[in-house]
Amino acid sequence: MTLNMMMKIVEKSILADTSGVKIVRLEVFFPSVAQKIKPGQFVVVMAAQEGERIPLTVVDKDIAKGTIILIVQEAGFTTRLIGKLNPGDSFYALLGPLGQATPIKRYGKVVLVGGGVGIAEIYPVAKALKEAGNQVEIIVGAKERDLLILERELKAASDRFFVATDNGSYGQRGFTTDILKELLLKKDEKYDLVYAVGPIPMMEKVSLITKDIGIKAIVCLNALMVDGTGMCGCCRVSIGGKTKFSCIDGPDFDAHLVDWQELEARNRIYQEKEKHICNLYKSND
Repeated sequence: MTLNMMMKIVEKSILADTSGVKIVRLEVFFPSVAQKIKPGQFVVVMAAQEGERIPLTVVDKDIAKGTIILIVQEAGFTTRLIGKLNPGDSFYALLGPLGQATPIKRYGKVVLVGGGVGIAEIYPVAKALKEAGNQVEIIVGAKERDLLILERELKAASDRFFVATDNGSYGQRGFTTDILKELLLKKDEKYDLVYAVGPIPMMEKVSLITKDIGIKAIVCLNALMVDGTGMCGCCRVSIGGKTKFSCIDGPDFDAHLVDWQELEARNRIYQEKEKHICNLYKSND
């Protein structure tokens, strides 16, 4: 089997395309990753030689077919390049599995919180926790109903399923953290673990809520990443006062030990340059 046969997109679908947000699902042929990937791990991809490397969580896999599922929200230059790929096209490069797998065991009663495209990232973890015998409850949030993804799959992986939308177009009006707090404060409910993926402000709020109540919380950090193998140091984060690297020590960390202010500041470093690149991309599109 040649390298060109691998990294090939075999199926593409649009999960959401509204309000200026486009989310794409890609099924990619890469048997070696499909065989080894575990929940919580990711791959680093390059759409084309001129594109940057970006990390993407492997949402699902089919070992028999040798394929993995990636979900991408078009936001910057590289994600838009990925969005232009079609079945039959191949990624310029794809490396994985990378990162530490999410610790899967029987905790008891767990709640997973996913916001935006982070909904895709909680799916493999939810499935694995359910298979390990946990009672799984899932809270997902989006700006509006049309941006909600993987609802059917997540319902199948959960015992209870909750939705929050910013505009109240579906589920409860408000934020995922509103529902989380309501659940955790119920006297007749006892949770053993909270796992969250989404925008940094959402994950920070999850950290504050769970710390106040005294419940263990794990977050999957979306720190900036270039190399993905620990060589560049771009994804360093402060965890309990110690420097860690999201790519090799994470991406999962104890939510209560994360320096959220530093993480937010580091993720804003390249915002202006990214806007400039996106504007150039649009003008040449």
